[in-house]
Amino acid sequence: MTSTVVVGGFFGDEGKGKIISYLAINDNPKIIVRGGAGPNAGHTIRDGDKVYKVRMLPSGFLNKNAKVMIGPGVVINPDVLKKEIDDFDVSGRSFIDKHCGVIEETHLTRDSKGELKEKIGSTGSGTGPANADRAMRVLNLAKDFDSLSSLITDVPQEINSALDANENVLIEGTQGTFLSLWHGTYPFVTSKDVTASGICADIGIGPTKVDEVIVVFKSYVTRVGTGPLEKELSLEEAEKKGWSEFGTVTGRQRRAADFDFDLARRAIMLNGATQVSITKLDVLFSDCAGKTLYDDLSEAAKSFIKNIEDELNTPVTIIGTGPAVNDVIDRRS
Repeated sequence: MTSTVVVGGFFGDEGKGKIISYLAINDNPKIIVRGGAGPNAGHTIRDGDKVYKVRMLPSGFLNKNAKVMIGPGVVINPDVLKKEIDDFDVSGRSFIDKHCGVIEETHLTRDSKGELKEKIGSTGSGTGPANADRAMRVLNLAKDFDSLSSLITDVPQEINSALDANENVLIEGTQGTFLSLWHGTYPFVTSKDVTASGICADIGIGPTKVDEVIVVFKSYVTRVGTGPLEKELSLEEAEKKGWSEFGTVTGRQRRAADFDFDLARRAIMLNGATQVSITKLDVLFSDCAGKTLYDDLSEAAKSFIKNIEDELNTPVTIIGTGPAVNDVIDRRS
């Protein structure tokens, strides 16, 4: 049994999609399964000259040998899901659970106006209203739609059977720790818990079946939409540092701040992290771009990584040094 859970440590936008894509190819899991809220989460993946923007499928779909699944705790938009299955050529190996909630037109309408949109900057994807309906026990599920029948499997059973057979399973979280409904900067949060525990519940895996929890932090902090952000930089300062970014789903400007050790320590605690991944080291240290060996990093970059390890008391095992899937330093033994 080898199961790895990957979650975001800040407010989303940490580069999880790239890290998960790398792990999917390098570790060759039998199953890659996604938990989380719904299609309000976006991951950007660069594979050679191709750029994928993913909202529903697990980011590890680049591994053509793996099954990709969506756990029963996730709400799905059938149109978005089917388009990604076609666009990313994963037909025949993509599956959802019969208990996945389904986003319908009414949810999109409710999410495009009103308090959520104005107050917290909802993505408008229908995810929040759908999860609200699920809490009220009125949401339709995937099993209620004949058009989804060919995609349905028993996701918890498949995952646990694979682990019992000593197969690798990669478990993908969405958003970030401080967008958790329970642990985040409420009310400026998503509609569910998105810490490692919540993601495991979403897909149907018990805590004794988890081997590793990797928390992904960007080398600096960004946040899309409203809500607190300690020591936020002005747009001019962010642009000067090269930290001016835009959200995958909304296209909105990301707000930026320096790496936040207090938030990071709390994320380590809340997720029970066994490893840390740091992304976009090349943005802080341009001479590290594309490096794949730790010894090739500059002394300043090594000092930055060591300081994170010392402050968080957790090993930094995977370091992103560029946008491509293989722009990675893998320090796992």
